[in-house]
Amino acid sequence: MASSGPHVQAKFFTKQPQFAVSEDVFSVPATVTTLELNDLINGLLNSSDGDGESSRREFDFLVEGEFLRLPLNSHMQGKGLTAERVVSIEFLLRQPAPEPRTAIQQEDWISSVQGNRDCILSGSYDSTVQVWTRAGQNLVSATGHTEPVKAVAWVKQEAIGGQFLSASQDQLIVLWDWDRDGGTAVPRLCCRGHARSVDCLAIHPTADRFASGSWDKMVKLWSLGEAEEDEEEERPRGKKKAKHDQLGPTRTPLMTLQGHGEAVTSVAWINDVTLCSASWDHTIRTWDVEAGVPKETLTGSKAFHAVAYSNLSHLLASGSSDRHVRLWDLRSQKGVLVESTLTAHQGWVSAVAWSPTNQHHLVSASYDKTLKLWDTRSPRAPLYNMSGHREKLLCADWSIPDLLICGGAEKQLCTFSYSDLLTSMPDRQQGN
Repeated sequence: MASSGPHVQAKFFTKQPQFAVSEDVFSVPATVTTLELNDLINGLLNSSDGDGESSRREFDFLVEGEFLRLPLNSHMQGKGLTAERVVSIEFLLRQPAPEPRTAIQQEDWISSVQGNRDCILSGSYDSTVQVWTRAGQNLVSATGHTEPVKAVAWVKQEAIGGQFLSASQDQLIVLWDWDRDGGTAVPRLCCRGHARSVDCLAIHPTADRFASGSWDKMVKLWSLGEAEEDEEEERPRGKKKAKHDQLGPTRTPLMTLQGHGEAVTSVAWINDVTLCSASWDHTIRTWDVEAGVPKETLTGSKAFHAVAYSNLSHLLASGSSDRHVRLWDLRSQKGVLVESTLTAHQGWVSAVAWSPTNQHHLVSASYDKTLKLWDTRSPRAPLYNMSGHREKLLCADWSIPDLLICGGAEKQLCTFSYSDLLTSMPDRQQGN
């Protein structure tokens, strides 16, 4: 790594103890890149092994909490660091690329997906709800909606089956009882109250209620408790009677939250009492569901299509028509701030989903036909692009820790395996 140009004094450390190296200060060229730093670290590790025959490993490098993607001097300049101080550089194993697993062909566009344990739930424009194994075996097909299904959500899953919700352009939300052994899904309740297409669902953390958002501009809360005696059996009329007369008792909403000026596209729970909703009206709103009132309004430049909250990082991710993924800090003492903007998509961002085990990782799906894996410490570029899709992506999910799921206009439910070699750890300063 010899160089006649300017040098920087650097000290290397890692939170992965199996790769610990000397705490000596090294003089490295100011223009050093991750390629040369990998050579240096691998050389140190090989020499410490004694025989010098250890296999090469690929590492990423963090300077001031952000991955090094530029020459070191350019990165330091962007961070306001001078070459007069010793720079602490953290290194960690590079995240391996997700591997394609299954591509399940369906009859029509796939609008919504959600994993749970060993199963995947999908909603389609063919008006059906499907349950699949991770290997692509169909376990059940639930029929009853008369228009495209726009959202699905697991309520619970057990070895013998479970319960899930589906929402549709037919304005209905149906709670289904699924019998795995019998291969059947039977409607248990039909939730009525929206006046237009119901496009999003979010199950409360206690699984005793859920939220929905609709093109009628409303957010509604519903109970998932047992049917009350005064709940009436469905009494459909007209052409849709044949489809609707088996949907069970009608349930009405517990609460309606009004405030959005356009369609509500996504809902997500922040905690037990705070709900978040995104809309075509260029805003994201948070709500106090106990009082039934709005709390904060976040404003963007274009329509929002998706929001997702991480209980690990405590950040809210949003996807928008402006092609950006934004990370919002709802706890900031200076008011809600955009923590970071992830810019790489070339089309509308239709879905975002956080890793359930790694506080730094999330995925985004877009109309540009790509699914991207991001690390919040690398805002300049995604870790990986899962391309090859022939049509726009409409949905993505990361409920199963080792499985990324997406679907869209290609009519394929696609999965990718994810290996978290970088087990999520709380951030800590060197030496703590």
